[in-house]
Amino acid sequence: MSSTLGRGGIVLREGYFSRRSIWEWVFAALVTAGGLYALTQYQHAMDSYEKAILVGVIPCAIWLGWFWRPLQGLMVGVAIASLLALFSYQGDLARAEQVFWLKYFLSSQSAILWMAVLFFMSTVFYWLPVLIKGQGGTLELLGSRLAWAAVTMALIGTMVRWYEGHQMGPDIGHIPVSNLYEVFVLFCWMTALFYLYFEEQYQTRSLGAMVMLVVSAAVGFLLWYTLVREAHEIQPLVPALKSWWMKLHVPANFVGYGMFSLAAMVSLGYLIKQQAQQTRWHKLAPLWLLGLLICLVPLVFRKSSYEAGGMYWMGYITVSAAIAALMVLARKAIAERLPSYEIMDDVMYKSIAVGFAFFTIATVLGALWAAEAWGGYWSWDPKETWALIVWLNYAAWLHMRLMKGLRGTVAAWWALAGLGVTTFAFLGVNMFLSGLHSYGEL
Repeated sequence: MSSTLGRGGIVLREGYFSRRSIWEWVFAALVTAGGLYALTQYQHAMDSYEKAILVGVIPCAIWLGWFWRPLQGLMVGVAIASLLALFSYQGDLARAEQVFWLKYFLSSQSAILWMAVLFFMSTVFYWLPVLIKGQGGTLELLGSRLAWAAVTMALIGTMVRWYEGHQMGPDIGHIPVSNLYEVFVLFCWMTALFYLYFEEQYQTRSLGAMVMLVVSAAVGFLLWYTLVREAHEIQPLVPALKSWWMKLHVPANFVGYGMFSLAAMVSLGYLIKQQAQQTRWHKLAPLWLLGLLICLVPLVFRKSSYEAGGMYWMGYITVSAAIAALMVLARKAIAERLPSYEIMDDVMYKSIAVGFAFFTIATVLGALWAAEAWGGYWSWDPKETWALIVWLNYAAWLHMRLMKGLRGTVAAWWALAGLGVTTFAFLGVNMFLSGLHSYGEL
């Protein structure tokens, strides 16, 4: 109970800390002990800023666990598995090929590959209710559990990769958010975790069929990038990235990217539901066009060793075409499972609002980082310019929502188009433009 009845019938609310259960205090103690252990054990590898960040992470992690209880189990599970991996290495990376659970489960690359498989499986189970009637609840529950497992393996892989980098040498170890391989892992688990939060809050799992498509697409790119570039290899940081600003700027940026992507996929579900009863094929042109664009995405990678992954992208095109056709042909079955327009509209709005807040923070942090690294807060570098375009796009969306009551079809199409703008800012600039951020090119 969060309130009690006092004298005179006055309702007295329990304090924030008095409402905490014994397990929540145990969780807080474990987080504090783990943070202090990391501080004492690895302080030789941290500067004063990094130590301050670590100390600040402790109360943030406790608050997050108290705010959303499933995070408590996630954090504890990731910590236990990561510590098992660290102790199993015994300071020797060669043991990754000798110890069973390191080789097949807990080394960074093994864990990230498990993440990929689990996300693909989760997507399949979220979509099966469209094809199999009567088992929707069970299948979607399996999809949700697999998504949780995938997030867990992604975080284990990230933590162990961080350790592996430091074991390779003092100038190599760094927080794994420095290149496309690492940030795609970050994008996958962040987007999935935010979706899982909304799944619990709104008591509906049907949006997983939409959201997991963008996560699986990111996993597909990650596997291709590993295939053609061997991107999973841990490399030393380029000089421009040797800054503690990176540890704040990049995660904040990808909260924005993840939330914008989530909003776009929810808007896709909104549009499919809206078109569900449409029988005239020419009226479905927007959905067909969207499916065609998804299928043609691989063509932009011709510049980046397309031939090396030619068969892979042919498979991608085939799967994308099948999904696009399924969305059109089975639109009625999909619409029946999707939540109400009001819920989807609310998720869309909250995702963009949270993403915009973090993207704004990331942009400010990036400007401060630029001032330190290059001597100026803003240089109209292509990456900075497109980041501003993304910011202005969602600022306009929120303004129209709050000031003009933007809802419905226009809001959904705008959010979906925003994914294209965001994707170009994230990947397109790296591929087709050059500038101060060219260290991230494909």
